[in-house]
Amino acid sequence: MKLYDFFLYGTAAGIVFNKFYFPSDDPLVGTLLSFATFALGFIARPIGGLIFGHIGDRVGRKRTLIATMLIMGLATCAIGLIPTYETIGVAAPVILVLLRLAQGVAIGGEWGGAVLMAVEYAPKGKRGFYGSFPQMGLALGLMLGTGVFAGLNSVMPGDAFLSWGWRIAFELSAILVLVGMVIRLKVIETPAFRKMEQHEAKATVPALELAKDRRSRRHVLLGMGSRLHEGIAFNTWAVFSISYGTGTIGMSRQPLLLGVMAAAAVMLVFIPVFGRTSDRFGRRQVFALGAILTGVAAYPALASLGTAQPVLVAVSLVVVLGVCYPVMYGPQAAFYAELFPTPVRCTGISFVYQFSGIFASGLTPLILAWLVGAAGGGYGLVLAYVLAATAVSTACTLAIRKRDLFTEDAEAAEAGDSLRVSAA
Repeated sequence: MKLYDFFLYGTAAGIVFNKFYFPSDDPLVGTLLSFATFALGFIARPIGGLIFGHIGDRVGRKRTLIATMLIMGLATCAIGLIPTYETIGVAAPVILVLLRLAQGVAIGGEWGGAVLMAVEYAPKGKRGFYGSFPQMGLALGLMLGTGVFAGLNSVMPGDAFLSWGWRIAFELSAILVLVGMVIRLKVIETPAFRKMEQHEAKATVPALELAKDRRSRRHVLLGMGSRLHEGIAFNTWAVFSISYGTGTIGMSRQPLLLGVMAAAAVMLVFIPVFGRTSDRFGRRQVFALGAILTGVAAYPALASLGTAQPVLVAVSLVVVLGVCYPVMYGPQAAFYAELFPTPVRCTGISFVYQFSGIFASGLTPLILAWLVGAAGGGYGLVLAYVLAATAVSTACTLAIRKRDLFTEDAEAAEAGDSLRVSAA
């Protein structure tokens, strides 16, 4: 649920932060500066991925989850308490940037540990389904984040919401931290990690082990390429669409927030559906299909957004974000986890997900806002950018050679047990 914290910032960036922390005579400049701090969180994610990926491979998956949850919760609550630029001047955006960096480090370590707690507990043949459950946190976080904003916006006068009402959404993170800590403290370490501790040496420096192994290097590069469109698609429809709709098209906030929230609710249903589908038809095939579907749906979705018709916009968001996007996101955890052996798995999937996220996710709203400005408010350049990412991701996905490293690790461990029994 820490994605509630992380993407809550994205919603606030296009509605609040551009006005009160990066004021400018030109609304586009304020929005670009606000989205630049949004991108900083993604730039910090690889640092968190390396730090906590190392901890996850050396010490255990569980400890990473406890540490990252505390960092994320404290940073999010603190964001809700920062005075505005008008009150404390340049210190306001500086503090905001530092806390956004802390969010990035936390979420960078969070994802790898969370998905491995699910995938490494899964029986063979159900890893896609089990791995889809932590992926549902994205939909829940998005639904809660936009839902809280929409709720506060509907029950409060506009000036009150912009003045202080939005801060309530950030302080609610404290509740999620308490619930999450109770759950995570009760979880035991994964079977795969416990088996590795018994049968093989841990990688001294997992990142270096990844760099040395030719197969792992290939999987890292292709995995990053495959994720390009997934990250761009999510941030186009969940983050950028709100800013584009309110700032360029002239729509009110509420229909856009409700549209994204509805899309997140539908996404919540379809993520496990397509995770399970990948167990039957294969990760590569399902993931590649998702990239193509989301890319094809971009044109009608952008055209619908351009009409500024609330119902049409909501339907288009539900289709592209709620139905097409989960075809990629549902099987993603198992897809990437199966690319790496146990001793370097947490570092490997964190590296793939977080380093690609700088370009695939963090820079997307900033780039798209610039493209809209360059096109004079049109969406032609945005569509071209999305389709180019679709082509890259589809090609990289299909180039990944399927190998089940979970089974290889298990067979190696069983062979070690047999040798020890024979020797005894």
